[in-house]
Amino acid sequence: MRGRISAVLDELHPMIQADGGSIELVDVSSEGVVQIRFVNICADCSDSMISLREGMERLLKE
Repeated sequence: MRGRISAVLDELHPMIQADGGSIELVDVSSEGVVQIRFVNICADCSDSMISLREGMERLLKE
């Protein structure tokens, strides 16, 4: 499962970099809980949580 999640994050990485950020996979639990770390990511952007939920979370769940 970790490999599949890494592949999805690799697809998302260029989009996140375009906004000046980066993303790192921290851990994937045996229950399938994914922990990621954002670096320099849209801290002041009011739409960042919407982007996260509608984009990244959806792709990871797929």
